[in-house]
Amino acid sequence: MSLTSKILLAMVAGLAVGTLLNFANNSQMLGATANHWLDQFIVYGLFDVVGRIFVASLKLLVVPLVFVSLVCGASNLGSNARMGAMAAKTLALYMLTTAIAISIALFLGGILRPGDGFGLGEASTFVASERPSLKEVIVNIVPSNPIQAMAEGNMLQVIVFSLLMGVAISRCGVAGQRVSSWFEDFDKVIMKMVGILMELAPYGVFCLLAKLFADLGAEAILDLGLYFFTVVLALLLHAFGVYTLLLRTLARVNPITFFRHIRPVLAFGFSTASSNATLPVTLRIAEEKLGIDNRVAAFTVPLGATINMDGTAIMQGVATAFIAQAYQIDIGISGYLMVILTATLASVGTAGVPGVGLITLAMVLQQVGLPVEGIALIIGVDRLLDMIRTAVNLTGDSMVSLVVARSENAWDQKLFDSNETAEQPATEGAGR
Repeated sequence: MSLTSKILLAMVAGLAVGTLLNFANNSQMLGATANHWLDQFIVYGLFDVVGRIFVASLKLLVVPLVFVSLVCGASNLGSNARMGAMAAKTLALYMLTTAIAISIALFLGGILRPGDGFGLGEASTFVASERPSLKEVIVNIVPSNPIQAMAEGNMLQVIVFSLLMGVAISRCGVAGQRVSSWFEDFDKVIMKMVGILMELAPYGVFCLLAKLFADLGAEAILDLGLYFFTVVLALLLHAFGVYTLLLRTLARVNPITFFRHIRPVLAFGFSTASSNATLPVTLRIAEEKLGIDNRVAAFTVPLGATINMDGTAIMQGVATAFIAQAYQIDIGISGYLMVILTATLASVGTAGVPGVGLITLAMVLQQVGLPVEGIALIIGVDRLLDMIRTAVNLTGDSMVSLVVARSENAWDQKLFDSNETAEQPATEGAGR
């Protein structure tokens, strides 16, 4: 079996096992002693430990991979005038797709009206983390201590420092060539580490999903069924509608082949619910399966993992409509336009902030005069939706990277069109 098939099988098995464990625990069909043993030693013991170690090992590679890959890419592009144009196109595409995403969400939220007749029940409160000011965001982009930025996982600061070092290397002549060669060798070593980790991915994926669904079960979805369905529908329309159209028109590639190549990325993203944790896989798939040149992928993929929030923007759009309907507050056309503008800009303005989705949602609600307490109504299914919207975010990262690479003549079409039956190292984990 290919690694992709193993991961998909692990996902299905994890969903099934977790749902069965949740049912057994709620129905007490195995007895109190057996349920206690399953919870303590299997769900919160084995599954939790293996899943957390797997996510931690993925995050372990994020900073060194981003740093080394960006230094290599920037050192190749540093003396090239196209670097500024490539950065501008990348940012413009990420902002455009985010604006489209939240527009789709607001449209579906207005048509399906998931909040109508929703019983608010007991009063709930939600306290949002404080969002940094725009001035702080701009100042904090430039690191005062790059080592501290790497230790804290502040990806925007790591990206800035990596680009600066790469450009400096490209302009140092012979000395720069020696340093660049060292970084390229280091990059190969890190990719070997990624390959080793991917061999163990199916076990980590299984444990993550089994533990999650043993906790939540199906009831979390049923309680907010129409809201959940609306968000998922918007996510699917954006992923298979907007991205497919952009791939056809801007990159002129076969979307089916594209989605087939990024299956491992989607599986990892769905399981970890983290674009940053999935970044090592995204970058390798972009280079080895999509055929994107490293000097482009090393810039667009880490930047997308940091600021591209199409899936989160969709959640914010539907959630805004849901909360407005649940509280019977009409924010009008101007309010919805403000939601589009605010959420789009927030996709960059709150990059790197923990809990970014709920923080930006709180900011959006305050901007249009809706009660922030309404967030408490949707938290129950947010973890499940986070998994799906992370997969959409990663799809957007890969799509934008391919479009930019095609426009910069940094794309290997033969590699992209190669027959998938001849498995590449990126999906097999072999030889890496």
